[in-house]
Amino acid sequence: MTIFLAVVLGVFLCVLHRLFIAPGRADRWVGKHFRASDYGLAPREQLDPRRPGPPPPPHRRQERQAVADAAWKGNWRAAEAYVTAAGDDWDERWSRTELLQEIAREDDAWLDAWRAAEPGNCDAATLHARIMVHRAWEIRGGGFAHEVPTDRMNQFRALLPAAIEEARRAALLDPANPGPWVVMVTAARGAQYGRAEFRPLWDGLAARAPHHYEGHWQALQYWCAKWFGSDRLMMRFAREAVRKAPQGSPLAGVYLHALNELTDRPVASPLPATHAAKNRLKRIAASFAEVDPDDERLPVLRHLLAHYMLRSRMYGPALEQFRFIGPWCGAEPWREDGDPVTAFETARGTAVKLSRAPATPTVASHGMGR
Repeated sequence: MTIFLAVVLGVFLCVLHRLFIAPGRADRWVGKHFRASDYGLAPREQLDPRRPGPPPPPHRRQERQAVADAAWKGNWRAAEAYVTAAGDDWDERWSRTELLQEIAREDDAWLDAWRAAEPGNCDAATLHARIMVHRAWEIRGGGFAHEVPTDRMNQFRALLPAAIEEARRAALLDPANPGPWVVMVTAARGAQYGRAEFRPLWDGLAARAPHHYEGHWQALQYWCAKWFGSDRLMMRFAREAVRKAPQGSPLAGVYLHALNELTDRPVASPLPATHAAKNRLKRIAASFAEVDPDDERLPVLRHLLAHYMLRSRMYGPALEQFRFIGPWCGAEPWREDGDPVTAFETARGTAVKLSRAPATPTVASHGMGR
């Protein structure tokens, strides 16, 4: 029995050291000795808390500005051509309607003109339904249900069913287009759809675009515990996203948002700590290596991946992600305490220290490459 207790005590002390003592020592080492450039990382003085990643290339910014300028001058045809050019790349098409939504927030007279001129255009109808959902959420606000004034909650709940009906009509205009179904999946939780009502919406979206990133993110919100699911259902949905993510897609990153749902709450749930869970993070990292480095969803996901690898004591893989990230630190979770530079510096210094990485003076490229 004495030998058994000694073994148990030894294991306990080892775990205690790994969970509390080693990270504490790493924090002190970071503050006194860490020099990022010695380990292939951007120096602290180059860290940029304004963005999660590099800005879009100039040609992309110019194209978007041209679409906005044309719309505000009343030329809706530029917006139509911009969306149509995405073809059947449904993720890209959705991203382009996202830009149009932002343009319409400034002035939506061009959208009214578009819908009047082309009442059978699915993209125009989908954009209108999407704006209806966005406005409903603006009225509600981001607080918990008991914090929202009754009159605002009543407006919110009245607008969402109307938005869903608008999206249903849009879906009839182009049966192959998943955009209206993304709108319906997005609105379903706020409209208080039960699971039996929600599933046909999800099935309709998945039949048209089984790997749609935004559609998966919105469905994940439905399945989380604060809405109509549970931690178990949410994590099952997220694991399935990792399993079926196609090459070149950031879809596996939906799992990282699920982890964020577990930890970003007043009483956080523990992270999955099994060998399979750590392998899943490695699989996500491998899938990101196949994503276009210019994909604007990738930077935020790399920050989350580095964070959860660090929390899972995967220090070497986390360090690799920090090298990909470069100097950009304007992302969650580094912004939570109001000093993203310090939080980011501490995190990557901890990855260096606890991975026992050797010094390497070559600084990685400051993009979001592979």
